[in-house]
Amino acid sequence: MRFAGQLRSKDIATSIIERICEINDGNYVLMEVCGSHTMAIHRFGIPSMLPSSIRLISGPGCPVCVTSSGFIENAVTLARNPGNIITTFGDLLRVPGKSMTLERCRGNGSDIRVVKSPLEALEIAAVNKRKKVIFLGIGFETTTPSAAITIQEADARKVDNFFLLSAHKVMQPALRALVTDGIKFEGLIAPGHVSAITGSSIYMFLAEDFNLACVISGFEPVDILLSIYMLIKQINDGKPRVEIQYSRAVKPEGNSQARAAIEQVFMQVDDWWRGLGVIRNSGLALREEYKSFDARDHFELAPEENNEPAGCLCGSIMKGLKSPPECPYFGKECRPQDPVGACMVSQEGACQAFYRYNRKHDQIRTGK
Repeated sequence: MRFAGQLRSKDIATSIIERICEINDGNYVLMEVCGSHTMAIHRFGIPSMLPSSIRLISGPGCPVCVTSSGFIENAVTLARNPGNIITTFGDLLRVPGKSMTLERCRGNGSDIRVVKSPLEALEIAAVNKRKKVIFLGIGFETTTPSAAITIQEADARKVDNFFLLSAHKVMQPALRALVTDGIKFEGLIAPGHVSAITGSSIYMFLAEDFNLACVISGFEPVDILLSIYMLIKQINDGKPRVEIQYSRAVKPEGNSQARAAIEQVFMQVDDWWRGLGVIRNSGLALREEYKSFDARDHFELAPEENNEPAGCLCGSIMKGLKSPPECPYFGKECRPQDPVGACMVSQEGACQAFYRYNRKHDQIRTGK
């Protein structure tokens, strides 16, 4: 954490805010599409530091939030089979399916294990040869390379009781769907983790085709404030482009080895996103040569149905059309300890971030 002190410096943040105020001469709507950005923006009280003319909205950047309830229901179906072991990241446990959550299913006796990586799930399969081990693959380009490498490792080691149920998605088609759907914003705070893999070129169409400013941002308060300053400057100059604020982690070319692993193992397919519906080529499925590891094929799972709780506004919140307090469930029936919708379930969901951190901050938190 070499830069941590500077990146949370109150003096530096104050200086950037002053510069933002100096160039602020209009009304601006800026969107972030990364759950980590959403959480950081609310945790550090960024909205309360900015002029009221600058509005920050959250887009579909949380993998748990955009994943269908049908995916969870298929996972529950697999978990109910005593011959299966389900392995998953912890965030998925409390997302409701049609009948129940994975957490409740585990309480009923199903073997559901939280893992830190798909490679950990592969090791569980290697030592439980009489069981079928299914890893619930979720996430954007940030987590997909590890799933791809795991599939290649399973193939090389001939671990034939390991399977992937993929909900992996790619970011660019969703961004294109947002802007073509008419969602109004002038600038994008682009996701740092995804961009470390993809590089900056996936955002070029925003500037070239839609005249939108774009800055790839880090996750500390100074990162985010500086990215907002860069966006407003682009908008005021009338020269939208793609800039990298998070240069300590993101290079224009991204990570070619990680992208190659994804390309070797996965192919793009149409997929469903909460709030946006089915988006062409926005999901990832295993290629034909790795189909023996595909849980959907092996277990002949039913097509996924997407049933949202009646009255839940998660879909509109994921598009930036509504804010969490506008949902009739928010803070009442729906709270982090007893969530109704996926946006409150996830540690990176907009509703949980708003619930936990939406209060006035008179200074940036230093963590001290």
